Amino acid sequence: MSKIEDFLSAEEEQEIVEAIRISEKNTSGEIRVHIEKTSEIDAFNRALEVFHYLKMDNTKDENGVLIYVAVEDKTFVIYGDKGINSVVPSSFWDSTKDVIQSYFKKGDYKQGLIDGVLKAGEELQKHFPWHHGDIDELSNEISKN
Repeated sequence: MSKIEDFLSAEEEQEIVEAIRISEKNTSGEIRVHIEKTSEIDAFNRALEVFHYLKMDNTKDENGVLIYVAVEDKTFVIYGDKGINSVVPSSFWDSTKDVIQSYFKKGDYKQGLIDGVLKAGEELQKHFPWHHGDIDELSNEISKN
């Protein structure tokens, strides 16, 4: 798999976007998925760069979650902002990573991302429930580089 276009079909991407929309319906939190071919730097540091590039650090409650995927590097990172990191159990991101990884190992990238998004959304809802007047601060579309 050499191109990010081959990683997910357009239909699969829309199913992931729908999972993001559903997850964000009950929380003020924001979830984004970013996919790129490869990273020249460590995946965690690249995820941090993308997090800032997508302005995910500008959410009111610091409750953005980025799922970053580098296709050719066969790696991904889940990056949560300060607000969400301060309230989730310490094992939460590892358990979310395990869910995604179990699907990725089978080549089911779409379901891995959907389950990761939904799991993050459930946790966001517990700590940052939707309130009247909350707005969707960031796009739900998958970003690519």
